Amino acid sequence: MVQEWRKLGLEIELRPLPRQQQSEVVWNRRQDWDMTMWQMVGRPERSDPDELVFNLFHSSTAPTGFNFVGWTDQEYDRIAEAQRAETDRDRRRALIHQAQERVNAAQPYLFLVHPLQVHAFNKTQLKEGTLVSQAGLGLRNIWTYLGVEPVGNRRDLVLNASEPLQAIHPLWISGATDSWVTELVWDRLMRIGPDGLPRPWAAESVTYANPTTIDVTIRQGMQFHDGAPVTVEDCIFSLQAPATGREAPMYRPFVLNIANVEKTGERSFRVALNRADAGFLTSCFAKLNIIPKAFWEPVLRDYENRPENIERFVVERPIGSGPFKVTRARLNEEVVLEKNAQHWSPPKIDRWILRIVQNVEATLGMLNRGEINFLADYTGDADLVKQLTQRNRNIVMSEAVDVGFQFLGWNHRRPPFNDPAFRRALSAAVNRELMAGAAWNGYAEPANSHVSPALPFWHREGIVEMLPTGLETAQRILQEAGYRVVNGRLHYPAGVREQTTPN
Repeated sequence: MVQEWRKLGLEIELRPLPRQQQSEVVWNRRQDWDMTMWQMVGRPERSDPDELVFNLFHSSTAPTGFNFVGWTDQEYDRIAEAQRAETDRDRRRALIHQAQERVNAAQPYLFLVHPLQVHAFNKTQLKEGTLVSQAGLGLRNIWTYLGVEPVGNRRDLVLNASEPLQAIHPLWISGATDSWVTELVWDRLMRIGPDGLPRPWAAESVTYANPTTIDVTIRQGMQFHDGAPVTVEDCIFSLQAPATGREAPMYRPFVLNIANVEKTGERSFRVALNRADAGFLTSCFAKLNIIPKAFWEPVLRDYENRPENIERFVVERPIGSGPFKVTRARLNEEVVLEKNAQHWSPPKIDRWILRIVQNVEATLGMLNRGEINFLADYTGDADLVKQLTQRNRNIVMSEAVDVGFQFLGWNHRRPPFNDPAFRRALSAAVNRELMAGAAWNGYAEPANSHVSPALPFWHREGIVEMLPTGLETAQRILQEAGYRVVNGRLHYPAGVREQTTPN
């Protein structure tokens, strides 16, 4: 990409950063960078497009939420809000398609690819046929972790991650690897099934009294890992805790439509919405972790008057009610979860062991030797995994299109990235087909949308072709917008001066 942009007359400086440092700059210092390489990972709750369609680009999430690039567009806001309120599936799909078309026109991101998730497992340690493939996620999902059956005396599932965790925290979505752990330690009212649809989980039943009123009955006898009962009050508190935004800004968008929550019985409560919300069960009930009110209420109260938010709080002893509980957590090395035998859906394995292995070659060696039995996070050449399965017949490989995507985000707060013509030109200069073939060795699909082809009902077919590409196309877009190349350097259109704000 840099090579092509230099041909347009741009001077580019690349700054590789460790992930934690990059996240700190991009997320918390939103005025101080021009563009960043980023990814939206596949999570179960992203099987409904609302989380990405609304939260990535709605203007309300720009100050502190997911819209960290700061794109604001009133027409897009209208579409994003309308698809939430539309309960007819076909009409909602039409709105989702409009949202993708609007994004294509404005190019708030430079979308690159929807990668293929490549997973593999050792069938002498994990019983073939008991691992579950979930739409947009592949084999790496909670249904695999609950249902996989160990073979022989070894009762552990041992998997890998290519990067360290930042936190195990129920009120902070800090990264892909972190979310794998979070969804196992904390229960949610609902979960996304292998079919991509929400289903009751900690809730025994979820019913609509009318389009804006939801009645919930929770399971009887649930307990947190410390033995305390999970109560209706805990569930209500879990829905209300992120609402202030100052304390838990990343979860705030998922509860904004809640008008009121009231207890209706010892195991039941009612949620009143401000307006009908087609994706609410997925984006809220299947997203928010159930946390103990007795512990978290005073913590949140303490953070009300602090300059930092709850994301800075270090959870020294993670306590959830989920099917696994934390035994050991060395975030840069290894996380060990053990089976919660008291859970209503206990896993068949005894332990879930995550090992941080950043070297791709070392990861494959560990899989070949049986030191890990589930390849969950692979960033290398997928052909090498295929070759390994040919040498070692005990290894089974699986692949699936990710519901997430990789992209480059430019900072709309800083010129010239606030100019859609400039963004469209830079985007046009990128050959996504070449990148998918060369950089991802064919294990990716070119992207130009925030809705993955892994969700065929919602994905706007042909969206990639709607963006003309090529260096000549990029040059023409810049020329038509008034940009000029003088002595090999790109200049603003006549009369335009860059207004900069000191860092």
